[in-house]
Amino acid sequence: MNWRIVLLTFSTLFLAELGDKTQLAVFTLVAKYRAPGEVFFGSLLALGAVTLIGVFFGNTISRYVPPFYLKLGAAFLFIGIGCFMLWQAISETPA
Repeated sequence: MNWRIVLLTFSTLFLAELGDKTQLAVFTLVAKYRAPGEVFFGSLLALGAVTLIGVFFGNTISRYVPPFYLKLGAAFLFIGIGCFMLWQAISETPA
């Protein structure tokens, strides 16, 4: 096992997730349900599953699609998710 890659992956994802929408969602869920253990366990499972999917598909897709197009697709997906979350927040705002 290449520990430099493990450390690089850990530090990159750790810094990327600080203050990210995922962390904000966890804050919101803990505040709403007052169940930090359950929220931690659920988020641990979710992040593990998402990471597994990313590793599997990243390994498969990168054999056929150049990195430029992967980054472009990821950017459009990120923008789409952001627009969806903004629309949800605006629609939940009390009148």
